[in-house]
Amino acid sequence: MSDLIRRDPRAEWIARNRLHPLHAAAQPAAVSWMGPNGVIRKNPHGVGFIGPNGLKRIDRSGGQQGGSQKRSAVSAVVQLPLHVIEQPAFHIVVVPDMVGGRLSAHDKDLLGLAHKLAGSDGAVVAVIFGEHKENALDCNGVDRLLQFEADDFSGYAPEARVLALASLERQLAPRHWLLPDSRTGGGELGRRLAAKLGVRPATRVWQVADGISSGRAGAGREDLVQQAPRVVLAAVECAEPVSETRHEVRALALNEALVRHIPRIQDLGAVAVDPAQIPMAEAEFILSGGNGVKDWALFHQAAAALGATEGASRVAVDDGYMGRERQVGASGIWVTARVYVAVGISGAIQHLQGIGACDKVVAINLDPTCDMIKRADLSVIGESAAILQALIERVAAHRQGAERDAA
Repeated sequence: MSDLIRRDPRAEWIARNRLHPLHAAAQPAAVSWMGPNGVIRKNPHGVGFIGPNGLKRIDRSGGQQGGSQKRSAVSAVVQLPLHVIEQPAFHIVVVPDMVGGRLSAHDKDLLGLAHKLAGSDGAVVAVIFGEHKENALDCNGVDRLLQFEADDFSGYAPEARVLALASLERQLAPRHWLLPDSRTGGGELGRRLAAKLGVRPATRVWQVADGISSGRAGAGREDLVQQAPRVVLAAVECAEPVSETRHEVRALALNEALVRHIPRIQDLGAVAVDPAQIPMAEAEFILSGGNGVKDWALFHQAAAALGATEGASRVAVDDGYMGRERQVGASGIWVTARVYVAVGISGAIQHLQGIGACDKVVAINLDPTCDMIKRADLSVIGESAAILQALIERVAAHRQGAERDAA
């Protein structure tokens, strides 16, 4: 094996991004040094490393941090132990929403709850309808994966999905069914499944501990505490996502053929909704402007072309360019968009707190050192007006090409 030291672009990016959870682990830690008076000083914090969930892990052997010049702290925390369940005593089945073919933050919390309920004897089974784009199922606690073909469940097909889940119920008889209590399909599917199984589900569950589930009731003013039923519809942050282990993700197949049925519901497709009418807290795609936006008419044109809900930083709201109901941040509205595009926003700490739950952040800014660039998953350095204009032209060209193909 070669002794050459290989570059890790991801580790280098984490070392530069001080807002990343693994940033502290990527910094070189001096274990000991010579003080000004000739006495050797030791760093008491250099005996451990930062784990993947942000907690300090103590390793006095030096094997994880400081013990080898060829392994960085980031590469050390990525090597998670593999969790394999050969003969599970029981199963916990999770049906994530997988909007856009990817796990949302809500889905990851749900898998964390399933991993907690499975313990060391059970197996977590994830059920996915259609193709997915998620490459990190092993790092989110999935032991078994049952994937159905997209052709059988395309569009709005809750009846077909319930019949498929009923087949899995006859095969595994899982201890618990976990679904997200969401507006993107999990809430409806979970209630339909509970009716099919003849059980009463627990809804808006925010905690399950020692066989007891706690869910919000009474318009969110009180908790409903009960024995955890077989069907649990969990809320956001019901548990911590899995971060300490990798799982096998072994493929699972049904022992029986799927039951074909004539659907009673006709899917007429998605209904066009004005993005300006979508509440900020519920928007999936947000185009947000800040002090760096000089042409607000072009900004509104770009939002309309992209079909995005408009947002703004506090500076833009204070200057009168946007209404107070569009302010994003700790002093405004906390958003959970799947895609958040920040145009000309430097990234004050209050704004970064407000977008902390967003899945993907795109930053457009002239300053490559600002905090929003460090927080973003994708950054574009340049003048916002030129970038927005180019974006509008690309969207228009894409739609024209799609119309020609359809014709």
